Amino acid sequence: MNYGTRIAELREHKGLKQEELAQSLGITRAALSHYEKNRRKPDFEILTKLADIFGVTIDYLVGRTSHPAVMLDSDVREFVDQLELSDEDILQRFNLTIDGRTLSEEEAKRFIAFVRMERMME
Repeated sequence: MNYGTRIAELREHKGLKQEELAQSLGITRAALSHYEKNRRKPDFEILTKLADIFGVTIDYLVGRTSHPAVMLDSDVREFVDQLELSDEDILQRFNLTIDGRTLSEEEAKRFIAFVRMERMME
């Protein structure tokens, strides 16, 4: 199922009109219509808002999974919430990969530096 169909189905299931959902997203009804008809792809900010409104994951919205919610065990959630990637122990204990290739410690540090710089620019 594509993202447009999924957004439209979730909106209808929640009993919302396009105008109502668009207003809560801070976009025009026309923009929402383009998303629902797969003419445009929603950006990350809109996907995040949609996921929050509908109580589903972004993966579900974009069709990567058929499970609307992913439940993490409380211990795992606590671990994830406190995860600090610059912690040497984390880098040694976990095999961080991108495109199937393990990140070296130096690559992981550069990635962390990139994310920090990006956040400073927000």
